[in-house]
Amino acid sequence: MTLHAASREALDLAETRLGEVLADAGTDPATAGDELLSVVDLLDREIGLRRAVSDASASPESRQGLVRRLFDGKLSEPALKVLDAVAGSRWSSPRELVDGIESLGRSALLTSAEKTGNVETVESQLFQVARIVSGSSELEAALSDLAAPADAKRTLVRGLFADKVDVVTETLVEQVVRRAKGRGVGNGLDKLVALAAERRERSVAYVTSANALTEEQQTQLGSRLNGIYGRTLALHVEVDPRLGGGLVVRVGDEVIDGSTAGQLAAVRRRLSRA
Repeated sequence: MTLHAASREALDLAETRLGEVLADAGTDPATAGDELLSVVDLLDREIGLRRAVSDASASPESRQGLVRRLFDGKLSEPALKVLDAVAGSRWSSPRELVDGIESLGRSALLTSAEKTGNVETVESQLFQVARIVSGSSELEAALSDLAAPADAKRTLVRGLFADKVDVVTETLVEQVVRRAKGRGVGNGLDKLVALAAERRERSVAYVTSANALTEEQQTQLGSRLNGIYGRTLALHVEVDPRLGGGLVVRVGDEVIDGSTAGQLAAVRRRLSRA
């Protein structure tokens, strides 16, 4: 998500308000998250409404009043308080306002997973779903198809993953799919994996291995990578026999290729330059 200066400031204020709201013992973070994401869906559909809520020529009070008239009695008070903060701030564009609300909804859902002790499970499930989607060009194309109805894509997601993953995982996956708009769904899911890892104060290391790693091997690899990067990493491992041997590690934009296939490719490149 790319935000300009005004939107970054607005999101910071809204995140502070969200934290205050979720700290209230009477607030259900999952409900607040679901409701905020439902507002994202509405604003995605209604261009005029999206513009009205972000209209910089209107007073903050006017925009807040509009939001209250629209959603009072339809959303919980915690969600309305967060939307008050959103509507009362200045955003760089209507689209960035919607992206900001989506970020707040995701944050509320991950807070829900934290409070139930499931955030690591959600992180792992998001990684597995991302690998399933990225591993099937037909599935990724179907989920990213701009012409496909949102309800059809939602049905496909539920058919594949319902009752197999945590409800927070399913909701987050559906949201990525609904807003894919031609962008890679797998990439969007990987961003959610990173967000979930941040909740555990970890960065993500994506490991592709030619063979399945034992728990001991994963522990040893994690310790070595933690030492290299100077911070705790969350390892997510997938197996790809095409590597021939060894493994590939990706942390952010940095790739460590210790696979047989990677070494052979490096030799070929050196020979081609000789």
